[in-house]
Formats: sequence, structure tokens, C-alpha cells
Amino acid sequence: MSSILSALIPVSLLAVALILVVGLVNMMRGSNPNRSQRLMRWRVLLQLLAIVIVMASLYFLQ
Repeated sequence: MSSILSALIPVSLLAVALILVVGLVNMMRGSNPNRSQRLMRWRVLLQLLAIVIVMASLYFLQ
């Protein structure tokens, strides 16, 4: 269980970084502000998921 969670940590962090970059690029271009807002909401949800995965990994490590 711990190894699966440990493998998901980089994936979740990469997903957060990717959504952040896409949202920032969209915002800098001045494109659709609704899309930027939606991407930033997804970023927050993915950050929550990443934190849960890290905490679960630490919990099962013991």
C-alpha cells in the first residue's frame, strides 16, 4: 500500500504543476477568464488530493 502511495506522490505533484502552468499561461494571454478560474479551481482540488496522498503515505509508512 505504501509503495503505491509513494508512486502517486510525483504524479499528483506533476498534475498540480501542469494545471498551474496552463492556468497561468491562459491568464497571461488574456484568454477566457472563466477558463483560468476553472483551472485554478482544479489546481486547488489537485493540491488537496496531493496533500491527502502524502499524508496517507506517511501514515502507512509506519
